[in-house]
Amino acid sequence: MTEHHLGDDVTHTYWDREVDVRLEIESGDVVVVECAEPIGQVKPTWTDEDYAAADPTLAHALSGAIYVKGARPGDTLEVDIVKMEHKGWGWSGVLPEFGLLADDFDCAHIHHWELDGAICRFASGIELPAEPFPGVIGVAPRESGRLDTFPPRSNGGNLDTRDLVGGSTAWLPIHADGALFSIGDCHCAQGDGEVCGSAVESPMTATVRLTVRRDLDVAEFQARRRSRPALSDSEVHITTAHGPDLHENARNATRFMIEWLGTNRGLEPADAYLLCSTAANLRISEIVNAPNWLVSLHFPLDIFH
Repeated sequence: MTEHHLGDDVTHTYWDREVDVRLEIESGDVVVVECAEPIGQVKPTWTDEDYAAADPTLAHALSGAIYVKGARPGDTLEVDIVKMEHKGWGWSGVLPEFGLLADDFDCAHIHHWELDGAICRFASGIELPAEPFPGVIGVAPRESGRLDTFPPRSNGGNLDTRDLVGGSTAWLPIHADGALFSIGDCHCAQGDGEVCGSAVESPMTATVRLTVRRDLDVAEFQARRRSRPALSDSEVHITTAHGPDLHENARNATRFMIEWLGTNRGLEPADAYLLCSTAANLRISEIVNAPNWLVSLHFPLDIFH
């Protein structure tokens, strides 16, 4: 096994079968990848006004592509997430017309987090456990031409699956020779659903092992996590919403939680929304009793000290 290093001095913001290859490796090799700040422009000094003027075409700033020798269409790429290391700083943001409650917030808002070892500090008395993971992993798409990185697709992409922490394994279907793997959009903490559209967005160092598997056949991204989520033992406050539309139920459950956090914890709506995105987990509680389904949002109370 050989270990390689890939810097973040060159990034790309799209999926393409013709993407430039920055590194060639053998199946089973380990790569230490420097992952840039997720949208390729935010700085720790940014204000709400700076964030409002952010250029969406610079996201996501991905490191790659990595060509895995011997990989061919029909194979599966096994991605072992060996280690994820943050660099002491992250941010979360709300933008108008983006996120689950796009209609509810008409002003941009950015919040800078202090990342200290295993802690993400939102403010004095509000801390989340750090569980760093890459929000985007993927390979070249089946289609020709350039595709943006925002929606997930069969090649992986913007999966925002918080279980891809160190020690986990992911599997992706390979659509092009060499697989052409890229990684980025790293998050130091995130709730399931990422309701405001951002997590604790952070530059990171990701160590991954890439292995071609010809004995596996996956249609889409699959993963396995070997450790329990850090917030699973916390007392949680749960809001719910019912109705025939799961998306609208998710919106209303989130609205009810924002209201609860304002009333019971004194949080402004934008900050409550950010914490719902970074700490709370959306769940489908019931989807079998027509005509109404139930969505719940679970907020861990042990983040308040």
